[in-house]
Amino acid sequence: MAKNDDSSERPEHPETEVVHLGRKPFEQHGFVNTPVYRGSTVLFPTLDAIKKRTQEFTYGRRATPTTQALEEAIAHLEGGVKTVLTSSGLAAISTAVLAFAESGDHILIPDNVYQPSRTFADKMLKKLGVETTYYDPLVGADIAKLFRPNTKLVLVEAPGSQTFEMPDIPAIAAAAKAKNIWVLADNTWATPLFCKPLSLGADVSIEAATKYIVGHADAMMGSVTGNARAAKFLDNAKETLGTCPGSEETYLALRGLRTLAVRLDRHQSSGIAIAEWLAGRPEVDRVLHPALPGDSGHALWKRDFTGASGLFAAVLKPAPEKSLAAFLDGLKLFGMGYSWGGYESLVIPFDPTSYRTATRWHGPGPALRFHIGLEAVEDLIHDLDEGFARLKAAR
Repeated sequence: MAKNDDSSERPEHPETEVVHLGRKPFEQHGFVNTPVYRGSTVLFPTLDAIKKRTQEFTYGRRATPTTQALEEAIAHLEGGVKTVLTSSGLAAISTAVLAFAESGDHILIPDNVYQPSRTFADKMLKKLGVETTYYDPLVGADIAKLFRPNTKLVLVEAPGSQTFEMPDIPAIAAAAKAKNIWVLADNTWATPLFCKPLSLGADVSIEAATKYIVGHADAMMGSVTGNARAAKFLDNAKETLGTCPGSEETYLALRGLRTLAVRLDRHQSSGIAIAEWLAGRPEVDRVLHPALPGDSGHALWKRDFTGASGLFAAVLKPAPEKSLAAFLDGLKLFGMGYSWGGYESLVIPFDPTSYRTATRWHGPGPALRFHIGLEAVEDLIHDLDEGFARLKAAR
């Protein structure tokens, strides 16, 4: 890394940025990684200093050199003005919403939203006097028909959780901007390397950094990045809610950031290869992956994104529970577990029928969400092929 940290000299390629952003080795005795600062108390040298609070760091919850490094890196990658770190992806979503919504407001959330976000809206926001309307994620510019005089914000998720519908972010953002309504985008699937929601018209970009930024299934982390208009609201929410990540988790996120570009390339290529293979299987009804040309969201993905991650879904043809169990229980390389974005491949069954209210889920058979990790594609295909043999034998 160059000694001069002048941002005007930074390379524009994201593969280079993730390696160098948030690092100042020559301010840290030449060590290439930002150290872990563990601490709550920050000392002030004089009475005047503690009264004015003008020094860079004042309290561990507000900032440390470690958290500052990650915030600055993510803000730069997102193209934002301010990044706030949280202890989890869900905390990032709740912090972002609470930064803008207040009692008496109305908000719009896509029907395919990350399910814990829905729970937050239905339980916590409702209790606080915030009304939520769930909308068809494919509504596009027609979202304006759902606006009310008290509509405060629109949440978008691209693509949507589990079923991977691709919203038209620019159309939704343009409609919202015309009414001075905030637009918050959950960008976890693509990361700021493959999509920049702020450049598409959103005011806020949310990352469950637990997933691809951390990248090793060993830490929880969230980030909320705002444009100039949103920055002060995020700052106020951070201070009022007291949200902050742990020191070790922040370091792990910084470490994960360094390899984000190369990991995403592998997740993308392997994910598409497995998705295409699954699409050709006789047991599969359809594959839900916006990077596939036959997907209904492909055109929007191609317009607004520069890549795809390793997360997608497949809907099987009708199969009894015992056949599905035979398929899943015998897999050797695919673990069954929540979260995703790590180096390991995962699969979970899902059925969104019970928690959709604005749209209906149509699936002839079981639905499976896959995360394709960093293993060899050939080995993963062999594992799945054996699984389908078990599924067939158990009918």
